[in-house]
Amino acid sequence: MTNIQLNAEMLRNMSIIAEDENLLRRAVKYLRKLVAEKEDATLFTKEEFFQRIDEAKKGPSYELKEGETIEDLINRI
Repeated sequence: MTNIQLNAEMLRNMSIIAEDENLLRRAVKYLRKLVAEKEDATLFTKEEFFQRIDEAKKGPSYELKEGETIEDLINRI
């Protein structure tokens, strides 16, 4: 579907929803959520999340020794 077709489909559906205040409120709430997701660069899909975990497992790992601080660890590595 092209962008123009998608816009037309959205407007057709919005004209139906606009007749029902409850549906319109739900649509606005969902649209706000979509906009917030687009603006939040930290959000990613479940698949992306687990891919990042798998990639992180490939890298080095470090453990704090007993009584060691984060600063000590950073200086050690």
